[in-house]
This record gives sequence, structure tokens and C-alpha cells, in this order.
Amino acid sequence: MANNKLDMNKIRKVIKLHCNGKSKLFISKYLSLSRNTVKKYISLFEVLGLSLESVNKKTDTELDELFSPGPAEVLSSRIEDLYAYFPQMERELKKTGITIQIMWERYIALNPDGLRITQFRNRYRDWGNKVNPVMHMNHKAGDKMYVDYAGKTLSILDKSTSEIREVQFFVAILGASQYTYAEASMSQQKEDFVASVENAMRFFEGTPAAIVPDNLKSAVIRTSRFEPTINETLADLAEHYETTILPARAYRPRDKSLVEGAVKILYRRIYANLKDTKYFSIDELNQEIWTLLDAHNNKKLTGRPYSRFELFIEDERHELQPLPLERFEIKYQSLATVMQNGHVQLSQDKNYYSVPYQYLKKKVKLLYTNSTVEIYFKYNRIATHIRNPKPYIYSTNPEHLASTHQFVSQWNALRFIDWANSIDPAVGEYIMQIIESRNHPEQAYKSCLGILSFEKKVGTERLVNACKRALDFKIYNFKTIQNILDNSLDKISIEHEMEQEQDLPEHNNIRGKNYYN
Repeated sequence: MANNKLDMNKIRKVIKLHCNGKSKLFISKYLSLSRNTVKKYISLFEVLGLSLESVNKKTDTELDELFSPGPAEVLSSRIEDLYAYFPQMERELKKTGITIQIMWERYIALNPDGLRITQFRNRYRDWGNKVNPVMHMNHKAGDKMYVDYAGKTLSILDKSTSEIREVQFFVAILGASQYTYAEASMSQQKEDFVASVENAMRFFEGTPAAIVPDNLKSAVIRTSRFEPTINETLADLAEHYETTILPARAYRPRDKSLVEGAVKILYRRIYANLKDTKYFSIDELNQEIWTLLDAHNNKKLTGRPYSRFELFIEDERHELQPLPLERFEIKYQSLATVMQNGHVQLSQDKNYYSVPYQYLKKKVKLLYTNSTVEIYFKYNRIATHIRNPKPYIYSTNPEHLASTHQFVSQWNALRFIDWANSIDPAVGEYIMQIIESRNHPEQAYKSCLGILSFEKKVGTERLVNACKRALDFKIYNFKTIQNILDNSLDKISIEHEMEQEQDLPEHNNIRGKNYYN
């Protein structure tokens, strides 16, 4: 009986009776099977790490693949020990520098009468094909993250319009631990794709050495056997996270078989639980996805005594590179010409940003994100500003202005008063009276500048005395101080000043210049 292939229903009964606590002798008599046959299938069931529930879910074909180790092969204790060694060996092989040869040497040190290297390799290959036929590659911890979209979409219902909108199902998986991330996104456009990839790395709490996407347009602009053209936005993301992009070869599904296998599993464990439920927002849908994803990651792997999460925590998380503190922001590009006033327009917001005055009338490139605006001239960054969302606003860096314009741009009442007080309180009082005598403070700025500049021409003492005398006359303008300093102020001129007070800002090289343009 042991040499004949059992019907799958009998194997199911053997496993069910074993899980219900029945002895091998009882199962052998009850099902009319030899004790060795019963022992063989129970041993395989335990070595593969299966549960009664998982066996019941498998088809007869799948069960036949699992429980067919070879013609009439009865597992000896030596083979059982070897199969029990393989799960730990598989984990060790994910570490840098560990090979099958090294693992065989460790095995033979523990089991001197164990299999030789050739049989050891063959048994490990057969075991790997049984417990996970898809996983044919040895993935190193922290090496690659595979990303892809599921072929079938999910949907959300717009409450206001009752419109059903299809949303994409994104999946990312780490090669070594098979730790998986999934989320729903509105589209496969580059903005949503890059955001999903970044969310996956934030979920994994680290950056892999490489990201392996499929050849969708959001990742690869032009496919090539030798040097595919990576989407610029995805390349910027890789640069920000200090990783690299390794697109899967076109028409080579085994390059990304791991993530495709994950998609198939998630179809059963997540998609099937979502498709008949109505969700009214992408956030609500994602919350349910992440709840089911947590159960998936904590479920024991087939044929192994550990889960994806346990494998990730113990073997892979510490191999990932640390995340940058700031999240990635997509950069957009715009071209503009520097205007005569030293500013360029960001047409997206209809805002204006300053550049150094040396670049007037030059053509520049603007790279902007949601928070910043960078301005480049011939690949050199010449200005950086915080982005202002309000339209028709000028953002000006005083250092970008020419020296004359810098000085004028800093004019304000407090500055002139402080300047005057630093000379003498009498000068400060006079300047304050000039400013207060005008309808608008800016009307007095040129007069203040002219008066204060007299200090260098006539000296501090003469300027202070002139201001004191002018305060006595209660006449507040530039010409009064000028006349006092010229010793030409008499009673007639005082009366004239009081009748026709005027401001003539013709001093300190400001004659004939319009500083408000």
C-alpha cells in the first residue's frame, strides 16, 4: 500500500484524524492503510508547517504537489531532520556572504552521518519547490523591494454624486522576508505611483538598496534591454532616498515573480474581502486594507515556523538603510525671463520671486514643489524661495537687489528715528516731527535722508544745533535745516517757510531718481 499513490481524500482524512488527536495506529486501522504510509503523510504535513484549514482550502492538484516527495519514499528520521533544518537555512542564505556550501558544512558538523553536498543541494531545491514554487531566487536581506499594481481594481462610492470610481491596488514586497505593503490609490499616474512607493518605504521603516518596478510609464519612460530610461520623478525619489531603480526586464515575468505571487495571495486574503463592500473614501478603503494586511503579514509562511513579520523584524529590518527625515516632494518645471524689476513669474500661481540683479532679462528655469521654488540659470541655482500660494504676491530677498535699491527698500519710519536718535535726541525729535507732520510717513523719507546725511558734511555739533533751532521755529522740513546751516534763515524766510512748506529732496545723489519704480 505504501508504494501506491493515495487518493487525496484519504490524505485529507489522515490529516483530519491526526489533528483530532487520533494515534497513527488508530488511523492505520480505521482507513486500512499501512502504518508507514500514515507516518509518511503525517511527517510531511508537520514538516511543511501546514494547518488543517490550509489543507482543506487546497485543491487536489495542489495537495498532490505537496505530498509527492518521490516514488514510494518513506521519510526517515535523517530526512525529517534535514527538512527541519531547511527553514533556518533559507533565512541564513538571505544574509550577505552565506552560501549553500557554508550551510552544508554547518549541517554536516551537527550530523556527521548526514547527506553529502550533492544530495543536500538536491533536497533543498526539491523542498523549496514544494513549499513555495514561485520563490526560485535567493533574495538578500535589505537588497530589493518589488512594486507592482494588481490587474483588478477596487472601487469607492462618491456620496454626493453616487458615482462609482475605480481605484488602483498597489503592492510592494521585500525580497528576503516577503514582508508586504498594500494600499489603494486613485491612479497609476506618476504622482500617485511615487507617493505609493514612498509610503511603502515608510511602512518598512527603511530604504532598500534597489526598487524593482514593472515597466509602467510612471516608472520607465522607454524600455530597453540594456539601459531603460527611468521616469525623472521616480529617479528624483530614488536620489532623495539614496537608493536605485532596477526595472524588471520587459516580457520577463520571473524578474518580478515574487511581487506577482504576492498579488495572487492578496487577491485571496484582501481583495476577496473587499469587493462586495461599499467604501466612500480612499482613506476608509485603505484602513480596511491595512487591517487585512496585518493579518496576512502575521500568518505563518507555508512550510516554515515563522511569519513574514517575524522574519522581517529578525532578519531584514536592520539591513535597510535609514530613512531621510523629510519626505520627498515632487518637483515641477517652468521657464521664465527675469523682468526689469529683478523678479520672475511662476505662472502656476501668478506669483513673483526675486533673483540677483545680475540676471535681469536672462532666461531661467524654475523648479518648484508644494513648499519651495528654486531658480536656475545654466544649471546653477541662483535663488531659493518659500512658495506662496496667494496670487500676485512679490517675494523679494533684499540681497538680490542692487545696493541702491537695497537701501531704499529698507526705508521705514522707525529706521530714520533710530538713526537720528543715535546722533542726538534733538535730531531724533526733529525727524519724528517731520514724519508726523506728513499725511503718510513715506512722504517724509527723502527729507529725513537729506537731513541726516548733513552729519558727514557739517559735523554732528552743527547738525544738532540746527535741529534745536528748527524745533524752536516749529518748522519741519529739509529746507529749514539747509537754510540754518547756510546762515540764511531770517524772520522773512521763517514766515515764508510757514506759508509754503515744501520738500525738496535734492541731496545725497538722489536728485532726479524715482526710487519707487
